[in-house]
Amino acid sequence: MGVINTESVLAALSTVRDSATGRDIVDLNFVRNTTVDAGRISLVLVINTPASPFKLQLQEAARSALTKLPGVNSVEINLEVEIPKASGVEGKQSVPGVGNIIAVSSGKGGVGKSTVAVNTAVALAQFGARVGLLDTDVYGPNVPIMVGLSQEPLVKAQRLLPLEAYGIKVMSLGFLNPGDRPVVWRGPMLHTAVRQFLYDVDWGELDYLIVDMPPGTGDAQLSLAQLVPVQGAVLVTTPQAVALGDVRKAFRMFEQVHIPILGIVENMSYFICPSCSEKHHIFGSRGGEELAQSFNSNLLGRIPFSIDIREGGDAGVPIVSAAADSPQALAFLQIADNIASQVGLLAITGRGLPVMDMSDSRGDRFVV
Repeated sequence: MGVINTESVLAALSTVRDSATGRDIVDLNFVRNTTVDAGRISLVLVINTPASPFKLQLQEAARSALTKLPGVNSVEINLEVEIPKASGVEGKQSVPGVGNIIAVSSGKGGVGKSTVAVNTAVALAQFGARVGLLDTDVYGPNVPIMVGLSQEPLVKAQRLLPLEAYGIKVMSLGFLNPGDRPVVWRGPMLHTAVRQFLYDVDWGELDYLIVDMPPGTGDAQLSLAQLVPVQGAVLVTTPQAVALGDVRKAFRMFEQVHIPILGIVENMSYFICPSCSEKHHIFGSRGGEELAQSFNSNLLGRIPFSIDIREGGDAGVPIVSAAADSPQALAFLQIADNIASQVGLLAITGRGLPVMDMSDSRGDRFVV
């Protein structure tokens, strides 16, 4: 019978891999405070993301790997969450209390960028994270409708207090400019607005601030890149060529301003027939996957096309809250976990992210 020691424990745990990053939990420094005493193993599993159902499976996988060791009598694994904070960048001012800023962007409108931003933010909050959602799409602020908020925010000590819905803090120009009055601003005015929404809002303590960007590659994106350290960007596309071409431009824009790309979300990937359950790729197939491969990036997830998502957005009830067990909600939950994992991995490596295939061989769900 082999002797159980710290080395053999770590060797067993090195076979357990985080599905979102492909790295083993020892390499990711998730395993801490390991003790071995007369066949009793005790350790702390420290994850650098919210404790989502996908991450909780790491705890059981680690337990399974250890119980297979000869001579093990008991295994105690305590789970702790340690979400990293982005490091400062010279020439950029961090937002007080905000750990990680994540931009959700696209090269064109109509691909569901705001839908992804809203549902991702709510999903992260459901995992237990402290989340804010900033709508910088000043020309077409849709976030207030999508979260069911319309009142004007209060002011305290000359700072705006964000509104709250579904466990997240929300700020949008739509709260300050309600109705159908158009916003006609030049670049400098937009830059000032982005600055005020970042620094003149009392965000409190946040693990993540999700920023819903306007379509394209214009002033708002540049202002965000110049003002604050952005941990990474998520690019939203649909499968068809016309959307993919515009996302390529957005990808290059973020490269030029030195913001890492966390990955690509393919929205409206396919339609599930309600009567026969077959998938129909209305807008084409594999576009997001091929785009991620061409840029040496990550496919964070595919979201099925569904009228329920549209109805939920119009009614101010995000799909992750309205139908938590639906294929669409599960896709958003997995995407939120993948985004958090990539942020955590970037904090560990301090450099560009490795290529990971987030989809399984069928391309319609994600590795858990």
